[in-house]
Amino acid sequence: MHFEEVHTSFIQHHLTNRTGERKGRLERGHNHAETLFLRNVWWPVQGNLQSLHPEYEVLDWRGRSYFADLAWLPGYVKLLFEIKGYATHVRDMDRKKYCNELNRETFLHAMGYHVISFAYDDVEQQPELCATMLRMVLSRYQPSQTPISRALLAEKEIIRLALQLAKPIRPKDVEQHFGIDHKTAVLMLQKLCTKGWLIPSYSGKGARIVRYELARGGLDYFS
Repeated sequence: MHFEEVHTSFIQHHLTNRTGERKGRLERGHNHAETLFLRNVWWPVQGNLQSLHPEYEVLDWRGRSYFADLAWLPGYVKLLFEIKGYATHVRDMDRKKYCNELNRETFLHAMGYHVISFAYDDVEQQPELCATMLRMVLSRYQPSQTPISRALLAEKEIIRLALQLAKPIRPKDVEQHFGIDHKTAVLMLQKLCTKGWLIPSYSGKGARIVRYELARGGLDYFS
């Protein structure tokens, strides 16, 4: 089925199962930005709209209803997605609204939700970048659709670690992260060098490799 058919059925299903303000909010709130995100970003990555809930209601720290643009609730994780336009979330936001937004996101995190925000401009103009980011997020919570070896999982985690460190990665960093010995850590890093993801950095006159740098944008690994 094409996206348009699935999306229409998706919205109708949620409308049918809602009443009162929850239904009204869906009728009023699921607009162009949310649909564009689903079409340009979510659909290319997932190919379905399963476990998604549009205009999902949660309570904030004041006990007031807050409707997230989308929630992904597969049963073992709670992700809330916001598609934020510059005018609404930056240009026209006063100090009180800004404080409330930060307090809400912190409170939701404490309640077990993870809020993931995408800029509307990127969803519209750079959907491939958004899709890569989404793929990185979801890969932490769902298995690959095809069998993947432990070695490839380890490679992916090393790339994540290199991005988190924001500096050349050392064998010691890999040792501590995985709880493995030095020789194994070096072998793992060398394999990523062979595949072109890392570049070795030598000390002194080039006698010894002491760290490894990302050879290209780390996001490319998850594309």
